[in-house]
Amino acid sequence: MTVFVRFAPSPTGYLHIGNLRPALFNWLFAQAHGGRFLLRYDDTDRERSKPEYAQAIADDLAWIGIRPDAVARQSDRLSHYDAAADLLRDSGVLYPCYETADELERMRKRRMARGQPPVYGREALRLTGEDRARLEAEGLRPHWRFRLPNFVDDPLRPSRTDVHWDDVVRGLQTVDLASLSDPVLVREDGTYLYTFCSVVDDGEMGISHVLRGDDHVTNTGVQIAIFEALDHPVPAFGHFNLLTTIDGEGLSKRTGALSLRSLRDDGLEPMAVASLAVLTGLSGSIEAMPDLPALGTRLDFGHVSASSSKFDPAELERLNAELVHAMPYATVAERLRDLGVPDDEAEAFWGAVRRNCARVRDAAVWREIVFGQPATAPELSDDDRAFVARAFDLLPPAPWDGTTWKSWTDRVKAETGRKGRALFMPLRVALTGLEHGPELADLLPLIGVERATARRP
Repeated sequence: MTVFVRFAPSPTGYLHIGNLRPALFNWLFAQAHGGRFLLRYDDTDRERSKPEYAQAIADDLAWIGIRPDAVARQSDRLSHYDAAADLLRDSGVLYPCYETADELERMRKRRMARGQPPVYGREALRLTGEDRARLEAEGLRPHWRFRLPNFVDDPLRPSRTDVHWDDVVRGLQTVDLASLSDPVLVREDGTYLYTFCSVVDDGEMGISHVLRGDDHVTNTGVQIAIFEALDHPVPAFGHFNLLTTIDGEGLSKRTGALSLRSLRDDGLEPMAVASLAVLTGLSGSIEAMPDLPALGTRLDFGHVSASSSKFDPAELERLNAELVHAMPYATVAERLRDLGVPDDEAEAFWGAVRRNCARVRDAAVWREIVFGQPATAPELSDDDRAFVARAFDLLPPAPWDGTTWKSWTDRVKAETGRKGRALFMPLRVALTGLEHGPELADLLPLIGVERATARRP
């Protein structure tokens, strides 16, 4: 069987790190099995779906490194849903209902008061043709429910009907269809709900595996019944835990929380975001993986936690720093050029400063310190100022290299008697304006004789 998976976001906002988890789980699964990955826009919500959000989703996935093998839009497939709905109506399993939201709520409360499960009681099945005509003459338009196959002879007397599947992530799963309401598949205005469109698309497109969050487990029992009613092959299902913030709150596209766009604008590396999205809630440590193939080697559905995965956004800072500190010059060359680092010294510069950068753009601070002027004037005591003036008198002539710092400070030590912090710190402050930073043995040749001399207090 050829693996064919899909990621089906709604273009109603920007993707956040929680959305990235199913996208990556599906993409990495397809890569591991030589399969294909479909990006399918769930854009049947005409009011909230926006073309700019669809483009943003594609851009965000490309930033991570996910490039779909195919793209589809549910808005282009309305005729397919019409045909499938007609098929279900003709077979008698899609039936019209006329209750308002208020009426349904009152019915739910009455059932609960009687000690019955708060599910829809299929009252609409009792309506005659004359009843339906009268309701529609009064201006009511039906919504359409799918009659679950949870009875023996009489749909008004449902009985326990278990649907089983061997979940790719969670193992054997069971849903009792008698515990559920018949799902609404078509709204009063004729638009279709996700539950229905998803089944039609997955069945007609030949999706082999549906891998998604565990908030869909119950929904899967319903969808299996719809697959069978449409005579479509039932795909394999896998349900993994969802990401929540450290305090247990879910993520929402509407709030923009931790959107991929905001994380990218904040200077974070895509693999820091991808690593956290995938590895949170898996066994083993959360590490900054260098690329998607390496991340794929860590994805084992047998090691996914059964409970929700709480992640700390602060982990992104640690992961990002790990990546930046290990980043080779070739990876950042273009970005350093954009930051104004001279090409002829950029590789040596990056080697000197990268371990002091939490983000690549932090190199701009060191670019100014090395090739421009320190942002802050050095704060030196009178004794240190006199010491630095004497030390600058002992600066060796050009050319400077990686040995210059040691030879210079050895001579200063011999001439002044200073050593340790008392020797090195005033020189660092005078040269960079800071008490911390990269090794001066690496920085000094980049600063050069002329700029160094100009920094004499």
